[in-house]
Amino acid sequence: MSRSQPNRARDIPAVLFVTAVALFLLVTVNPVAGQAPAGAGAKAPTTTEAARGAAAAAKAPTAGQFRPYKAPRTPDGKPDLNGIWQAFVTADIDVQDHDAQAGPHPDIMGAYGAWPGGQGIVEGGEIPYKPEALAKKKENAEKRMLVNITSDDHRHDTGDPELKCYTPGVPRANYMPFPFQIIQGPDRIMIAYEFARSLRTVYMNANDKTIPQEPPADTWMGWSSGHFEGDTLVVDSKGFLPYTWFDRAGDYHSDALHVVERYTQVSPYHIMYEATIEDPNVFTRPWKMSFPLYRRMEKGIQLVDFNCTEFVLDLLYGQYSKYPKK
Repeated sequence: MSRSQPNRARDIPAVLFVTAVALFLLVTVNPVAGQAPAGAGAKAPTTTEAARGAAAAAKAPTAGQFRPYKAPRTPDGKPDLNGIWQAFVTADIDVQDHDAQAGPHPDIMGAYGAWPGGQGIVEGGEIPYKPEALAKKKENAEKRMLVNITSDDHRHDTGDPELKCYTPGVPRANYMPFPFQIIQGPDRIMIAYEFARSLRTVYMNANDKTIPQEPPADTWMGWSSGHFEGDTLVVDSKGFLPYTWFDRAGDYHSDALHVVERYTQVSPYHIMYEATIEDPNVFTRPWKMSFPLYRRMEKGIQLVDFNCTEFVLDLLYGQYSKYPKK
C-alpha cells in the first residue's frame, strides 16, 4: 500500500470502538423512556433498540431534556423572549424524514444546489392527509419548479412559493434557514423574518376592543393573538391565504388552516417550539411539529437584508420583458 493512501483497514477498529462506546452510553446513561432496568424481571434492550429509542428522542426534543429554568422577565413580568433566533433543522426541504438529493441543474451547479437529508420535525413521523389531499401534495412536489404567471389566482397552482419569493407563512417562516427577531412589548409582539422581509404582529391584549378578535382578511402570515401560560408564549393564528406551503416537498394547507404555536424558553440559549396544525379540508386530524430554536450569540448580531424579489424577476416576469433573455 502506498504511503499516499490512507490505511482504511487500520481505522476500522477505532471506528468500531467509538461506536461501541457511544452505544454503551446510550444504553446506560439515556435508557429509553419507560424501559425497565435490566435484571429486574425485564429483558435488557438490544443495542439496536437502544439506538432507535435514543434517535427518536433526539428527533423530538422537549423541555424535559433541560434543567429547570426561569427565564428573565420583562418590566411587565412576562418571560423575556427578545432576541434573534434560528432553527437548525432541514424541515424547509421536507418536514418529514428525507434523503439528500440533487438540486436544480446539477449538471452546472454540482453540489452547490444540493439539498441535505435530515430528520423530520413531525411528531409521529407522518402527516395525516386525506387521500385526495395527499394526491395534491404529490402533484405539488412534482411541479415545485414549474412557474406559470397568470393574471388570476391560478398563478399559485404550481411552483413552491419560496421559489417565487412569496411570504413563507406560518409555521414555515420559523424553520427556514434564516434567522428571525422577536421584539416583545406588553401589548404586541413583533416577529421580523429575514426571508423576504416578512413580518408578523402578535396581539397580546385580548381585552382591547380596538383590535379585531377575528381576522379582518386572509393574509399570507395570518392573524395572530397571543397570551402567556406560565413561561410559555401561546400564539393562535388563523385567517391564512391558501397559497403557502410547509416545505419544498409540496406539503400544503387550505384557507381553513389554524395554527397554535408554543414558545417555551428552556435555557438562556434555547426556545422549545411546538406548532399544532389543524385544517379539516386537508388533514384527517390535527398534527404537531416541534424543534428547538437557538439564540444567535455573535457579537453585534442583527438581521441582514434578504430581499429576494430582485432575484426572481426574470424567472417570473422575464417573458414580459421588452428585451427577453435569449
